[in-house]
Amino acid sequence: MSRHQVADGLLPEPVPVRFVAEDGSAAGPPTGDQAGDQGGHRAEHRADYRAPADDLLVDAYRRMVLGRRFDRQATALTKQGRLAVYPSSRGQEACQIAGVLALRADDWLFPTYRDCVALVARGLDPVEVLTLLRGDWHCGYDPAAVRVAPQCTPLATQTIHAVGMAEALRRRGEDAVAMAFIGDGGTSEGDFHEALNYAAVLRSPVVFFVQNNKYAISVPLARQSAAPALAYKGVGYGVRSEQVDGNDLVAVLSVLTEAVRHAREGGGPFLVEAHTYRIESHTNADDATRYRDAEEVARWEAADPLARLETYLRGRGLLDAAGVEAAHEAAEEYAARVRDRMNAEPETDPFELFDHVFAAPTPQLREQRALLAAELSAPEE
Repeated sequence: MSRHQVADGLLPEPVPVRFVAEDGSAAGPPTGDQAGDQGGHRAEHRADYRAPADDLLVDAYRRMVLGRRFDRQATALTKQGRLAVYPSSRGQEACQIAGVLALRADDWLFPTYRDCVALVARGLDPVEVLTLLRGDWHCGYDPAAVRVAPQCTPLATQTIHAVGMAEALRRRGEDAVAMAFIGDGGTSEGDFHEALNYAAVLRSPVVFFVQNNKYAISVPLARQSAAPALAYKGVGYGVRSEQVDGNDLVAVLSVLTEAVRHAREGGGPFLVEAHTYRIESHTNADDATRYRDAEEVARWEAADPLARLETYLRGRGLLDAAGVEAAHEAAEEYAARVRDRMNAEPETDPFELFDHVFAAPTPQLREQRALLAAELSAPEE
C-alpha cells in the first residue's frame, strides 16, 4: 500500500455528510463521485454511514425538545441571579444529543462548558449539571459514577484527558470508548494537537468531536484556521477524520456511531467535525451583536436542527401532532421542576473554604478559619 493510499483512507469527505436537507426532506448521503471523490475510498467509508433506527430518531427528537427547553430555562435563571453564568447551546442540539446517543452507558464523555444539554440527555441530574455554573467549587456530579468528566472551561485540556482515559480503559480490558467534545476555538490549542498525536500513536479508542459553531467567542473561523475544514487537522497525525452537517441529527448520529464503532473495534482514534452554529451569545455576559450581524444569525435559524428533524419525522409518518405536543408538555414539566429546585437556596458550608488546600492545615489556615468563625458568630449590630 502506498503512502498516498494510506493518507487517502484518512481524509474526510469534501462535502459534509448529510441525510436530511434544511427543509426537512430526505437528502440521502451523496456518493463519493457526487462529492468529487476520485479514488473510491470515500464511497467505501460513506457506505458505513447508515441511517439510525426510526425509534432512536424519535427518541432523539424528544431529547432535543427537552434539551432546548432546559437551555431556555437555564438562560432565564442567569437573569434571575440563580446562575452566575450560562453558555447556551441553542442551535447545537443535534450535536449534543447525537453525541450522547452514539455512546453506551459504560463509555466516557469529556464535555466542555457548553455541553450542559448533552449531560442532561445522558441522564444526569439537571441541578447537579448546573452546580458549577451556579458558582459552587464542586463539579456537581460524581464523574466516576456517571462516566462523565467535569465540564471543562480551559480550552482543549479535556482532549488529552480523554486520551488518557481511553488508554486506561483499554489496558484494563474494558470494551469502552472515550469521546471528547471540543469547540472550533479549542482546535487551535496545543493540547488538542498533542492529544491527536498521542491517541494516534497509541491507537487509543477515543473520538474527538468538534462542534464548529463558527466563532471562538468573537473570533470567526477564518481568523482561526486556513484549513479546508477542521476535520483535516486529524490527517497529519494519522487519525481518520470526517465532516458532517451538524444541524442534521440523522447524519451526526450516523457518523458518530461509525466513529465510535471504529474506535471500539481497535481502529484507533477518529475525528469528527460537525458544522453548526451558536445562535445565542457566547454566554449571558457576551454581546454577539458586536461581531456578527442579524442576517447571519437569521440564516442559521432557518437551518434549525430541531425544526429540521421534526419535519423529517412527520414526513415519514414517525411523528404526529400528538407526539409533538407530548414532547413539549414533558419538556415544560421538566423545566418547571428544574426552576423550582434552582429557586431553593442552596445549603452551603463556609468552612469548606479551608478544606483540601493542604493535607494538613497550616498555621495560617487555622488562623483564617478562626477569624471566619469569630465573624460568623459575632452578633449583628
